[in-house]
Amino acid sequence: MEKNVKLSMLLQIYGKLLTKTQYDFLDDYYNSDLSLSEIAENRNITRQAARDNIKKGENKLFEYEEKLNIMQKTLKHEKKISEILSEITKIQTQFTDEQIASMLEHIKEELNGVM
Repeated sequence: MEKNVKLSMLLQIYGKLLTKTQYDFLDDYYNSDLSLSEIAENRNITRQAARDNIKKGENKLFEYEEKLNIMQKTLKHEKKISEILSEITKIQTQFTDEQIASMLEHIKEELNGVM
């Protein structure tokens, strides 16, 4: 997974655990796609100070994920649900019994609701 996407996801999951300043720096950089220079200019700080704040926030996000594994578990669950939905679709196309098709459609809807 691309680093920027990963950090954006980690920010979404753990952002509330960061200080407001750390969150704002990371949000500007990863979600608003501002450059270090733009962030520094907006906050009247040096580019290096902006980079340092972003790195500290990144390290915190990686630390939280290492300890809690929420993103890893979520991605694993989404993959498993996707595989189950694929298998259900195969069963639906192979059988003509309306009851089986109806039950499978219900299960499919429930699993889609989890994602």
